[in-house]
Amino acid sequence: MLADDRRAFGALVEAYQPRLRRFFMNLTLGDEYLSDDLAQETFVKAYLQLRSFRGMARFGTWLYRIGYNVFYSYKRGQHSTAGLEAAPEHITAPVDGSDIAMDVKTAMAQLTEKERTVVTLFYIDDLPIKQIATITGMNQNTIRSHLHRAKEKMTKILT
Repeated sequence: MLADDRRAFGALVEAYQPRLRRFFMNLTLGDEYLSDDLAQETFVKAYLQLRSFRGMARFGTWLYRIGYNVFYSYKRGQHSTAGLEAAPEHITAPVDGSDIAMDVKTAMAQLTEKERTVVTLFYIDDLPIKQIATITGMNQNTIRSHLHRAKEKMTKILT
C-alpha cells in the first residue's frame, strides 16, 4: 500500500515539477538553487499533507497554494528585504541566448513579488484569475490590478 502511494506521488512529482520549478524560477528571478530548494520543500509538504487533500480544488491548484505559502514563508524568514530583490549571482542564462529573454527577465525583476506571482500564474502558467485567487488568497479584482500594473511597468521597460 505504502509503495503504491509512493509510486503515485512520484508520478505527480514528475508531472508537476517542471511547472512548479518554473513558477519559483520566475519568483526568485532565476535563482536555480533557491527554486530547487523551494520546489523540494513544496513536494515534501505536499507529501506530508496529501491525506488532507480533499479534491475541492484541482491537485495543481492545491500544490501551487502550498508552493505559494512556502515561498512567502521563506520571504518572511529573511532578515533583509534585499534577498530576492537583488539579482542572484547564479542566474541561469537563457538557453538560446536571446536578448528578449534577458529583457523580460530584467522587466520581471522590476515587478513586486505579488505582481511577479500573478504574472507568472496568469501569463506563463496560463491559469484563470479564479484559480489564481484560490492559490494566492487574493481577491480577483486585486489580481486584475496587479496584472494591469505589471503589464504597464513591463511595457514601459521593454519599449
